[in-house]
Amino acid sequence: MKTIIYTALYLLLASVAAYISVVYLGMKGIGIAISLIITGFALVGASAFTAAYSRWWGEKGGQRATIILRNLLGIPLWITGFVLAWIEPYPLLFNPGMTLKLTGLFLIILGSIPFIWGHIELGWRTHMPSVKDTLVRHGLYAHVRHPIYSGGFALFIGLALMRLTPAFVLACILGFIWLIFQARLEEIDLIQRMPDYKDYMKQVPRFIPCLRR
Repeated sequence: MKTIIYTALYLLLASVAAYISVVYLGMKGIGIAISLIITGFALVGASAFTAAYSRWWGEKGGQRATIILRNLLGIPLWITGFVLAWIEPYPLLFNPGMTLKLTGLFLIILGSIPFIWGHIELGWRTHMPSVKDTLVRHGLYAHVRHPIYSGGFALFIGLALMRLTPAFVLACILGFIWLIFQARLEEIDLIQRMPDYKDYMKQVPRFIPCLRR
């Protein structure tokens, strides 16, 4: 229950930061939106080196570096970029029609399940990784290594179908590509922090679930 509360509070704070940036700083334009998204993704990517930071600055220092890069800088920035891309008044690429919109809504709901469930199963490891973390292999993680990102793929596709403007579709494409690279960066770090992760990688697929244990 605490994990759900903390995750909800964090997402709320990140959304508030994005809203304040848009409304009170008066930022607009696809260039700014994409720049914020890329910068945010880059900072979150830089947070995937917890093992290296811990070697340099100790366990707590490494954890703090990851938290700052990911939670305080990276995620709020790319959320701000996505909000800007969503509200950018570009004409639609084409009229999606009711069928595509319903498909988008279905993908958003479908992707939200592993996205939220994966966060709950990881708990505090999601946003506060440490060299003392232990490997999670139960629940969704018994079938796929990155259920959060698997859900993220569906979310990005679904959101793009709901808002078919050049700015937002580009934002979702960037998000889709980023998930692929981010997963690989995190795996490099996880192997250093959890030696048994290498065997886990051989047994469990990265994104597409394996229904057999």
